[in-house]
Amino acid sequence: SRWVATAASLWIQATIGGAYAFSIYSPALKSSQSYDQSTLDTISVFKDIGANAGILAGILYSAVAASSRRRFFGPWVVHVAGAAQCFLGYFLMWLAVVGIMPRPPVASMCVYMFLGAHAQTFFNTANVVTAVQNFPDYRGTAVGIMKGFLGLSGAMLIQVYEAFFKDKPSTFILMLALLPTAASVLLMCLVRVCPVNRVDDKKHLNGFSIAALVLAGYLMTIIILENIFEFPRWAYFLTVVLLLLLLCLPFKIAIEAYHEEESRAQPAESGSLVYGTHSIEPDKFVDENRGEYEELPSTSSDKALTWGESMNIVDAMCSLNFWLLFVAMACGMGSGLATINNMSQIGESLGYPTLRINTLVALWSIWNFLGRFGAGYISDVLLHRKELARPLMMALTLATMTAGHLIIASGFSGNLYIGTILVGICYGSQWSLMPTMASEIFGVLHMGTIFNTIAVASPLGTYLLSVWVIGHIYDKEAGESNSCSGIHCFMASFFILACVSFLGFLVALTLFFRTRAFYKSVVLRRLRHSQRR
Repeated sequence: SRWVATAASLWIQATIGGAYAFSIYSPALKSSQSYDQSTLDTISVFKDIGANAGILAGILYSAVAASSRRRFFGPWVVHVAGAAQCFLGYFLMWLAVVGIMPRPPVASMCVYMFLGAHAQTFFNTANVVTAVQNFPDYRGTAVGIMKGFLGLSGAMLIQVYEAFFKDKPSTFILMLALLPTAASVLLMCLVRVCPVNRVDDKKHLNGFSIAALVLAGYLMTIIILENIFEFPRWAYFLTVVLLLLLLCLPFKIAIEAYHEEESRAQPAESGSLVYGTHSIEPDKFVDENRGEYEELPSTSSDKALTWGESMNIVDAMCSLNFWLLFVAMACGMGSGLATINNMSQIGESLGYPTLRINTLVALWSIWNFLGRFGAGYISDVLLHRKELARPLMMALTLATMTAGHLIIASGFSGNLYIGTILVGICYGSQWSLMPTMASEIFGVLHMGTIFNTIAVASPLGTYLLSVWVIGHIYDKEAGESNSCSGIHCFMASFFILACVSFLGFLVALTLFFRTRAFYKSVVLRRLRHSQRR
């Protein structure tokens, strides 16, 4: 069942956010290996590159799933490759930290960190692409839920650390080697593309959405309480138990949806499956981009049909739409990640107490989740009900991000809270909108390769804005003291970030006008045709 596949994918997504918990184990890495801050930052850069450069994962998925029959095995092969990297990277790092193996060169530790973080792209690619193929009519919602659980995974892993590995960061590294690997290996057999009719998709996807929102609300409450009160160990145990109970909700929803679909299933002739009134041949499922799922009515827009076909990465990179999407992501993801990377320094320069700074940083994962989930869900609503192309949602989020950067730049009391909420939500939204748009504009077959290539814009934009804009201006304002206090420390930087986000808004708006006819003539026509069937 695709519903059980979705629940299994969500559990895997919930365990793979080790890169987001780097602040937990980085002190142990630094002290055990006698690194200075510059060396630790170098290892952190390899973490960011590994967590975002998922091109190999996309190529592997496309290669394995090249035919209809092998598509069942595509997610499994990618999960195995991710599990191997995850275990190898974090396990070797743990051996070095606890002293079982001699202290490795810095270059080797960078490779270990890269492997551990790079595994995330394999897990994520397998789960996201499978979700898009299982729910093509509501791919925005499906991707938003998947990306949302990934955004929450760091917060969930930190709760596990507080309950079981408090003051034992080296043991936490071992857990990062074992938990995602075990979850993927045990659950990957359930993650598969399922040839079924799309009856009541919205109803049960809404169930998954509610479960995700409940989980995010629970984590937000726990994070706020932890930053106000001192939790005893038993309280952390209780929070993890309740967390596990909430994680059971997706499987409960999946089982109910499965039984509902089974009750409608009827035997059909010639080995086909019947769901409701629609018969599906085993070799002809959920592949509208290759012409096997449905025949679209003719359209006068040859360019639109070319966009809708399954392009490979070379064909996609030869189109203007690819580079418009890449630049928009570099502006949105780059400026958003540069903000969170400098959140502590911004709070310190404005005189915020440590408790408030820690709360801001901890709540970023919640705003990130709301953006990932909300953008996918709302863009589906706008597409189905208002017939508004998805790039418009991206343009609106980038415009809102511009406002968030301007609010932070103003430096008034309390504005850092408002600004980070806006930037966090809008940053997260790019991670669900971009893969969904890539699947619609360039096709599903090579979606994993294409959206992972576009995702490289995130570390590229972050490096340019963090080092050459925020870092350079901060050092100039600080002078020889290496420390800066006051609004002026970051005001110019965030005005520049606002301009960059506004550039992303203009680029996304251009993409909207270029693809508006395509969405009406191809994407919406597919949706109507599917609903009639």
